[in-house]
Amino acid sequence: MASSRALYDVIVIGAGIEGSSCAYNLAKEGKKVLLIEQFPLPHIRGSSHGQSRITRYAYSEAFYVRMMVDCFPMWAQLEKESGKDFFINCGVLDIRDRTASAQKVVSSLSAYDIPHEHLLARDIRRRFPMFNVSDKDQAIYDPNGGLIRADTALAAFQKVFTQFGGTLHDKELVRNVKPGSPAKVVTSCSVYAASSVVIAAGPWTGKFASELGLSLRLQPIKVIPMYWRIKPGQEEAHQSGKFPCFIDTRGETKGSFHVYGLPCEEYPGLVKVANHVGAPCNPNHRDLLDEDDSWVIDQVKQNVVDTFPGLEPEPAIIESCIYTMTPDNNAYIDRHPKYNNIIFAAGFSGHGFKLAPAVGKAVAELVTGREPTYNMKPFKIGRFDTLAKL
Repeated sequence: MASSRALYDVIVIGAGIEGSSCAYNLAKEGKKVLLIEQFPLPHIRGSSHGQSRITRYAYSEAFYVRMMVDCFPMWAQLEKESGKDFFINCGVLDIRDRTASAQKVVSSLSAYDIPHEHLLARDIRRRFPMFNVSDKDQAIYDPNGGLIRADTALAAFQKVFTQFGGTLHDKELVRNVKPGSPAKVVTSCSVYAASSVVIAAGPWTGKFASELGLSLRLQPIKVIPMYWRIKPGQEEAHQSGKFPCFIDTRGETKGSFHVYGLPCEEYPGLVKVANHVGAPCNPNHRDLLDEDDSWVIDQVKQNVVDTFPGLEPEPAIIESCIYTMTPDNNAYIDRHPKYNNIIFAAGFSGHGFKLAPAVGKAVAELVTGREPTYNMKPFKIGRFDTLAKL
């Protein structure tokens, strides 16, 4: 193994969307940054690949709305810096069957003066006739939301990161992190030293945490993006000009999780509709066939049959991805409680892509010791008491 004497200001482990945003933000501040990725770039082995992700202001938690207030202009700035357009403003429809949960979203959006509409069932049918809803249903419409072309956005972060002087190594496995001042990062190719280390390794983060004496509640799960064929004559109604991204939480009252979807912007003639849940998995063996996958697919089939008369009732394409879940679906964005110069950014629970610009900003503030812009309490490592400890 070769040995490197180079001392970096920061080493970021993991070049997914969160790690790439962290590296980009730090390099933009003039830091000497090394970003390390175990797989050849681009790749489909983690959580950041694919053609699309939903982005929205609409959250029931006000602290997320505050982060999204920054994220939208930060995404736009990245588009300018990279010369790539990756945001499609098709709106987001947040469908609910409980007044209380809808009101939480309205309250959070109102707190930051975010434009939105609270739609009753008759309003949904009139505005979006391709959605079949019951009389008790309602929705929050977020007109400024839409979709991000994920692969393009990820590549944009990495491109601009290197333009700001950052160093990107792919095909390089990190074997371990050795705490100290400086900290050492041992890889399959070399040993690097840095004043700070950011661990943003997605479903592989638990390994590093454990080796550093830290028990984090992180559970990788296999999720199954699915694509459904549009019936003949219904194609125009399912394009991004008319069909919004959507989140459908009505199933939560029946013991299932929520379904989400995006318009026909990836595969020709297909709409993406999938379940925001899956079975536990080993990230190194994600694609093994598993009988537990069937219930996930069946739930989405039922949603498609009930809600989308313009779509065929069987999926045309089935893919796989990984979420890294925490018990409360909030990530860890915090310092190691013992090693102050090691920072974790992981456990984004399937909704972190849109938040990546703010996550990068928050991590840069942790690295430099600046006052945090956002409410970081929901992301603290110690919030589960004995479940996240040394």
